[in-house]
Amino acid sequence: MGDRSGREGTLFCAAMDSRAGEGGVGRACGCVADACVCGGVYVSRVSRVLTRWVVFFFFARVGDALVCAAAKFGAEHQAEVRQVVESIENSGRRDALKGALMAAATMMPGLAMKANAADDVASSRMSYSRFLEYLDMGRVKKVDLYENGTIAIVEAVSPELGNRIQRVRVQLPGTSSELLKKFREKNVDFAAHNNTEDNGQVFLNLLGNLAFPLLLVGGLFLLTRRQQGGGGGMPGGMGGPNNPMAFGKSKAKFQMEPNTGVTFDDVAGVNEAKNDFMEIVEFLKRPERFTAVGAKIPKGCLLVGPPGTGKTLLAKAIAGEAGVPFFSISGSEFVEMFVGVGASRVRDLFKKAKENAPCIIFVDEIDAVGRSRGTGVGGGNDEREQTLNQLLTEMDGFEGNTGIIVIAATNRADILDPALLRPGRFDRQVMVDVPDLAGRIEILGVHAKNKRFEEEVDLEMIAKRTPGFSGADLSNLLNEAAILCGRRGKTAISLSEVDDSVDRIVAGMEGTRLSDGKAKSLVAYHEVGHAICGTLTPGHDPVQKVTLIPRGQAKGLTWFIPGEDPSLISKQQIFARVVGALGGRAAEEVIFGEAEVTTGASSDLSQVASMAKQMVTTFGMSDVGPWATDDGSASGGDMIMRMMARNSMSEKLANDIDVATKRIADEAYEVAVKQIRDNREVIDVITEELLEVETMTGERFREILSQYVKIPEENIPREIAMV
Repeated sequence: MGDRSGREGTLFCAAMDSRAGEGGVGRACGCVADACVCGGVYVSRVSRVLTRWVVFFFFARVGDALVCAAAKFGAEHQAEVRQVVESIENSGRRDALKGALMAAATMMPGLAMKANAADDVASSRMSYSRFLEYLDMGRVKKVDLYENGTIAIVEAVSPELGNRIQRVRVQLPGTSSELLKKFREKNVDFAAHNNTEDNGQVFLNLLGNLAFPLLLVGGLFLLTRRQQGGGGGMPGGMGGPNNPMAFGKSKAKFQMEPNTGVTFDDVAGVNEAKNDFMEIVEFLKRPERFTAVGAKIPKGCLLVGPPGTGKTLLAKAIAGEAGVPFFSISGSEFVEMFVGVGASRVRDLFKKAKENAPCIIFVDEIDAVGRSRGTGVGGGNDEREQTLNQLLTEMDGFEGNTGIIVIAATNRADILDPALLRPGRFDRQVMVDVPDLAGRIEILGVHAKNKRFEEEVDLEMIAKRTPGFSGADLSNLLNEAAILCGRRGKTAISLSEVDDSVDRIVAGMEGTRLSDGKAKSLVAYHEVGHAICGTLTPGHDPVQKVTLIPRGQAKGLTWFIPGEDPSLISKQQIFARVVGALGGRAAEEVIFGEAEVTTGASSDLSQVASMAKQMVTTFGMSDVGPWATDDGSASGGDMIMRMMARNSMSEKLANDIDVATKRIADEAYEVAVKQIRDNREVIDVITEELLEVETMTGERFREILSQYVKIPEENIPREIAMV
């Protein structure tokens, strides 16, 4: 055996020496062969696999040398070496895998030992009684105890195998003191092992604990890379707006050259606000005209007004006209659940704005972040207030923001923090209210440019029909009219589509029409009662039409329309509206009897209660006194202040208010009942015709009524749209 190992080692050394000049690989392999020769021991399976592993990777350099060197020891050895080399070519990948596994076993001896023990245990078992016999006979050499002494791996001399050492597994009933004493008597090498000594188990536990965090971090990284898709920013997409690590960056939309498609020509009905912004745009384009006389550009402008009046549209017009960089963001985008994120976004926004000054920053719905501090329930130190503090500092703090104009929009200016509204931050507060008659005509003209109308349609008539409509309402009105026109197969919009669209927007969708019967007759008398009381009470708005076509929750409707847009309403006008609202209930009681009064007047009674109470508590039009009993904080945004306002009134004053409110309603109902009784004949005539046509115009109604009673002069419209 030793002679053969020496010859093979010498063969390997000769091969390595013949290629020593080719590099360090040959020298290294030669050192390995020398070590084998010096040991004088022929390495069995492990060394043979290791040799094949080395030869597999460096075969191109040493394969031929091995075959040539083998000739020195005879043809037999040369043929044997050639056979080994050919086997490596055919099974190189398989042997390489075996070599890798062997290397892993040498690097992790604990795992290798466990694998060998598992192989032995799976292949050989021994009963407890036979184990005791072997122990008494002195054949047991070593015992390893596992699982609290219930499992033993035993090395014993087996006579069946020619007195060779055999590893077997024995299931023990437990570790007793007698058994341990017997181990000592027989000089048995025994040891107990716990779970912490199992290297493989420790490795698996560590891998299991780290698996979920590694998967989570890897998933976030892959998601970020996928969202960025190779876009700009830092390497790996870490600078993009969708990056989770960039949540402190501003989300404002930036346009170096804004192209909103909206100019001041597209804005109508808000001339005062438009003039203010045209002045700001002029300042940005030609500042020398203003700086020559010492003027400074306004730092901020706050747009205040009801929803739909065109605040955002004005901002788009400014962006389209100014010709400077434009940042746009919503107030809610500053507020996050993480403390400090909102303030960080404010800082980042103004940092970018300063880099692109002069520029404009537009903050829509600023009340989301600009609410008064200290008004929240449970204290005021929250994320929103920290964001507001940062916004105040950036707008007008120690460093200032030269060249940045902040434009904001809100419909709740009453809840904004006073520090935000002061000059230096928002120098101007522009009121964008619902348009008047002239404004509605201009807005309708803008939205009617791309629509076809019949010649009978007059935009001024539509404007008179729609008091209180905002710009968004008027745009929706014409769009609904165009939809109805297309549904009905017409090529141009007529007054019928406009009229139906107004009814749909104000009252709702058209419902199922009533069939002839008592219900339809009752609804007809109810609506005629509204028209009679409203027309005969001085100061009331004229009737536009009376209809029995159901819309929304109403079974019938009586439309009143003002002849002009009153900015001030007199006591007579409010009282006349209370009388008109009670006309339907009065008609039901007079014509059908008190027992036949229905629930159809529920919405009318709500309006009566509201108007009568406002006359007492808000306008001072009662015996309670010429002063308002409503506290302004009662209608504010703070819940605590509203609760305190409810308790600030004495019981006597509250009782006086209730008495005065009831007196106004009672007096108005008496007037309504008297008018119904005095005009019973004409009511029957109008109702009979209304049941036939279902919709009666205001002109026809006044034509019939004037034949029986004189209509007050102030209630006769001068010019009114009749559809």
